[in-house]
Amino acid sequence: MDSDTTNLPGMMMEDASRLPRLAHIDDYPRYGRQMILDNFGLQGQIKLQRASVAVVGAGGLGCPALQYLAAAGVGRIAIIDHDTVELSNIQRQVLHNEETIGMSKVLSAAAAIKKTNSTIRVEPICEAIESSNAMALLQPYDLILDCTDNVPTRYLLSDTAVRLGRPLVSGAAQKYEGQLCIYNFGESGPCYRCIFPKPPAPEMSGSCEEMGILGAVTGVIGVMQALEAIKILTGLHDGKPTLMLFSALSMAPFRTIKLRARKPTCAACGIEGQQLGAIHETDYIAFCGGPRPDWEAKGLFSGNPGHRISAQELRIRLESQEQCVLLDVRPKTEFGICHLPGSSSVPLLQLLADPPAYVPSNVTAKIVVLCRLGNDSQIAAEALRELNPLFDVRDVIGGLRAWAKHVDPQFPVY
Repeated sequence: MDSDTTNLPGMMMEDASRLPRLAHIDDYPRYGRQMILDNFGLQGQIKLQRASVAVVGAGGLGCPALQYLAAAGVGRIAIIDHDTVELSNIQRQVLHNEETIGMSKVLSAAAAIKKTNSTIRVEPICEAIESSNAMALLQPYDLILDCTDNVPTRYLLSDTAVRLGRPLVSGAAQKYEGQLCIYNFGESGPCYRCIFPKPPAPEMSGSCEEMGILGAVTGVIGVMQALEAIKILTGLHDGKPTLMLFSALSMAPFRTIKLRARKPTCAACGIEGQQLGAIHETDYIAFCGGPRPDWEAKGLFSGNPGHRISAQELRIRLESQEQCVLLDVRPKTEFGICHLPGSSSVPLLQLLADPPAYVPSNVTAKIVVLCRLGNDSQIAAEALRELNPLFDVRDVIGGLRAWAKHVDPQFPVY
C-alpha cells in the first residue's frame, strides 16, 4: 500500500482540526439559516462573533437594532443610555415592557437580548454620553450605532467616530418618516458635519413627545441600522455613501440619495487642516444653539399679570357659569383625543391667519385660550389682545396638562 495513502486518514483529521470553528456546537443550528447564504458562510459568522458594536440609545431605534444584532450573533454589544423606562416608551421601544417601567433602559434592554442570545457578551453602560466621556466609552468597539434623538449628540458621535476611525450607522425617525445614513465609512465617506455643517435652531428640532411617532417607523429604521451594521462587519457592504429616506405613507416608501464624498474643508474630517478642537473641550450643546427648550416648564411661567390664569381659576369660572369663550388651539387631531366640554377647536395657525374671526361680538366677553402645555396658548392670546386692548383674553398656565394634574386626574394625558 502506498505510504502516502496510509497516512491520509490521520492527515485528514489533522487538517480538520485546523479549520475555523464557531465558539459553540449549538451555534451551527442557531445561525445556520444565515450561514448558508452566498457570500456569508462560516467566515461571515465568525466575523460577527469577533465583532464589537456600541449602540448609543436604548429607545425606539436602539431596541430593534439591538434585537437583530444580538440574534445575528454579534459577539460583544455595548448599550449606552442613562434614561429609565416609562409607560410612554413601550409603544415603540420593543425591548421594554410593563414590568420594567422605572428600570434603567440599558438593564431592561440587556436582559431582553440576553434571553434571545445567552452566548453573546452584553455590556450595559448607564451613563449619558458626553464630550467628556465619549472617546473612552466608544474606543473599545469596532462600530457605533447612533440611535439617539437629539442634534448635539449626533455631532458628538460623528466627531468621535472620525477621531476613532470608526463607521457610524446613524438613524432618525419622527412622525411617519425616518432616515438612515452611514458616516465616516470607507476612504471618502462623509461625516455628519460634511452633510450638516450648521445645526438647526433648538426650537426647530422637535422630539417624539412634541411631534409624535408611529412605533413601527422606528422599528423599520432600527432594523435597517442593524442590517447595515451586519453588512459592514461581514464585508457585504459596497462602501458607497448614501442617505436612505423612508416614508410610511408614500407609495414608494424607500428612497436613496447618493452622497457626495468627504468635504476637504470639513472641520471634523477634512484633509485641509482640522479645525475642530479636542472632543472633551467641545461644548456641543452651545454649538447647537443651547439646550432644547423644555416646553412643559416654559408653559408654566406665570407671565404678565392679567394675561394668564391657573387651571384652578378656570375651574372656578366654569363652575360659576360665568360667560366664557373657550378656544382650544391644539391641532384638530389632538382636540379629537380629548378636550374640555364647551371648548371650540381653533388650531393656532388658523387663528393667527385671521384673529378677528375668533373674537366674540360682545367685546366684554371673557376669552380663555387652551393648549396642551401652555405655550401655543400664549401666542394665540397675544394675537387676540393686539386687536383691542379692552378684550379680556387669558390663557391657562400649563395648559391641559395642568388641568389634569390640579383639577381632573381622570382627564387624559398623552
